[in-house]
Amino acid sequence: MKQMKLRRIITLVALVTGSMTVSSALAQQDSVKKSRFDINYGTSISFGEKRDSIRNEKRNSARFVGGVTFTRLDIGFAKLIDNGDFTLSPANKFLGYRAGKTTNISFDVLQLGYRFNSSLKVYVAGGFDWTLIRLKNDYTIQATDDELTYVEEPIKFSKNRFSNSYLHIPLNLEFRSKENHKGKRFYFVVGPEVGFLLNGKVKQISEEQGKQKFKDDYHFAPFRVGGTARMGYNSLGVFVKYYETDLFETTAQKGLKTMAFGLTFGLN
Repeated sequence: MKQMKLRRIITLVALVTGSMTVSSALAQQDSVKKSRFDINYGTSISFGEKRDSIRNEKRNSARFVGGVTFTRLDIGFAKLIDNGDFTLSPANKFLGYRAGKTTNISFDVLQLGYRFNSSLKVYVAGGFDWTLIRLKNDYTIQATDDELTYVEEPIKFSKNRFSNSYLHIPLNLEFRSKENHKGKRFYFVVGPEVGFLLNGKVKQISEEQGKQKFKDDYHFAPFRVGGTARMGYNSLGVFVKYYETDLFETTAQKGLKTMAFGLTFGLN
């Protein structure tokens, strides 16, 4: 009797073990199939990638990537280039600016691309870009029908900022090195971008008039083309931007372009 019970127990254990082995094998096969081609659309609000073992396996495989993100935050200085010269021509002297307070800020909120392997990715992104020109003189920029003009004010501005904002769409090619022992990499990102003007703005602060804001297109180029290069380590890097399109559509400002350089936070 005891022998029969023992045989039943051994048989039951064998059946359960066999079932678990088959289930585990099927799960592994399913996991392998998924890792070959993984469409990873998700929402990400971070400056870096998590590096647990499962995500690392997916990142090393070819796949589409995309979704909502908040990354590639660029903060830097902007420069005006007047027909190849950093010195403004007489026609553009009224745009004289404080170099240390003239800035460029941009970031991406959407991206869609394809990662070929752990080292190479191509993607198109969408985000916003601002160029904030801090004027030296107490001028109020005017947008007439055909030209960009100004009015010299009899008051002193503590802030006199002339700015534009664009919806920008970059197409980037990203190269990454292998991870080091700390799980960090070097990055190099390069690519063109297009931009669509959202608005122009003059913001002034003075004791006499307080805070004032004026919005107009101010003859800023409604569509522009440029390029960006970034390089860095982990989630911190540096960037350089150059816009081939003229800053304004006006005849007097023909050949006046912009560039920017600074720090990038969140490269991946």
